[in-house]
Amino acid sequence: MAEWIDIATVSELPPGSRKVINTPYCEVAVFNLDGQFYAIEDVCTHDGGELASGTCEGDQIICPRHGARFCIRNGQALTPPAYENIDTFPVIVENDMVKVDIDG
Repeated sequence: MAEWIDIATVSELPPGSRKVINTPYCEVAVFNLDGQFYAIEDVCTHDGGELASGTCEGDQIICPRHGARFCIRNGQALTPPAYENIDTFPVIVENDMVKVDIDG
């Protein structure tokens, strides 16, 4: 069953921005990529470090610790040293509120 939680209004997450939230299950990073919203688990599958403070290049987040790259859109691990994908979560915009399904 879906468990939608409010993240921010659309204006609070302009294109190019990100926000990390703590949920009962994990840390979730929400990104606005050119007006489209995506949510990923904020953990590198290589060593368990956080990802959201890393550099974004297009639709990729680069782990700030060891440089592994992940696709923000689908969670795919793109470069070593990470080989496992990260979890992604459904995102909707409803009444100007960005919401994430943490039960995704």
